[in-house]
Amino acid sequence: MKAPAASAHDAAVETIHREMTSFARRARASAGRMHPELSLVSYTLLGHLEESGGCRATDLAAHYALDKSTVSRQVSALERAGLVERRQDPQDHRVQVLDLTEAGRHILAQVTESRRAAFRERLADWPADDLERFARYLLRYNAWPAVGSEED
Repeated sequence: MKAPAASAHDAAVETIHREMTSFARRARASAGRMHPELSLVSYTLLGHLEESGGCRATDLAAHYALDKSTVSRQVSALERAGLVERRQDPQDHRVQVLDLTEAGRHILAQVTESRRAAFRERLADWPADDLERFARYLLRYNAWPAVGSEED
């Protein structure tokens, strides 16, 4: 007996899955080329710390739906590299907040500019309408609750 043909919807979902997996692989591979000592996860954590003005490690874990031990290892490596420091939370002196050091801000700015240049080059021939539509689709896709989040 012949298997039923996949619907156009199923085929599109499969293509999206395959291409997003390829995108993630390329992002991880390119992160090392941007700065050999800064993994994609480290870059992401530094970016969040800059954007948030500092936060607790548990906040990082919750935001990215990562295990606390994973974040702890990453933060420890960033501290050893002198990119992140702990400081006392002014609101609650029992809590330590992670924040970027000056070196962390410098490396983050360097890597961010390299990544932006790579994206600009890759997307240079895309019409503005396509770029805007793609950006809206990514925002919409990423607004969905993360796997393993409390919202599931």
